[in-house]
Amino acid sequence: MSNTPHELAEEFPELAEKMSALKVSDAHFAKLAEEYHTLNRAVHRAETNVEPVEQLVEADMRKKRAALKDEIYSYLKETA
Repeated sequence: MSNTPHELAEEFPELAEKMSALKVSDAHFAKLAEEYHTLNRAVHRAETNVEPVEQLVEADMRKKRAALKDEIYSYLKETA
């Protein structure tokens, strides 16, 4: 699993430096980023059948990941 798709730095490469700084200086952002990272890894494991889940569960995890990514993007733009 060396290449997990949808990592935040890949999703928002133009904001990678800002995300790194906020992970250190902003507890709320650090929590959002960690939640995203954990969920993204779970989705990847489900998609690759490392840890298979029911199809509806996998779809729900993808929806949560998308919502969290939207929240993170909004937060990044607000703190610009």
